[in-house]
Amino acid sequence: MLETLLTTGAGALSATAGVVVGGIVTRRAQDRQWLRDKQLDAYKELFTHYARFTMILRRAHADRSGWDYDWGEWSASLMRASLVAPAGIAHEIQAFGLAINSFLDVVGRDARTDPLTSEEFEAAREAPAAAQVRLVNAIRRSLNGAEKELPFGIGG
Repeated sequence: MLETLLTTGAGALSATAGVVVGGIVTRRAQDRQWLRDKQLDAYKELFTHYARFTMILRRAHADRSGWDYDWGEWSASLMRASLVAPAGIAHEIQAFGLAINSFLDVVGRDARTDPLTSEEFEAAREAPAAAQVRLVNAIRRSLNGAEKELPFGIGG
C-alpha cells in the first residue's frame, strides 16, 4: 500500500512539476515574441518617420516650397523605439537622432527663400544615412545574428 501511495504521489508530483516548468517556458517564449513584435513595430515607425520627413524636405528644397512636419511624433518615435530596444540598439538610436539633428540644422531652413541644391542636400544627408545603416545593421544582428550587414542605406 505504501509503495502504491509513493508511486502515485511521485507521479502526481512529476506531472505537476512538468506543468509548472512547461508554463514557465511557454510564458518566457511568449514574452520574447511579444517584445520582438514591439521592437519591430517601433523600428518600423522610426524608419517610416525618417523616410517621410526626408522626402518632404527633399521635395521642399527642390520645389522651393514650404514644408511642415510633426517633430513631436518624430521625437516620440525615437523614445518608443528606445524603450523596447536592447542597450546597444538604443545607443545607435541615440546616434541616429543626433545625426538627424545635425541634418535638420542644415536643411531645416525655409526652402522657399533659401533652398539647398540637390548636391547640398545629399551632403547634409550623409551623416544620417551612415547612422541609419549602423542602426539597421544593429537591429538585424539583434533579430538574427546570422544576417549579413548591409553596406548601404535604403530609403530616406
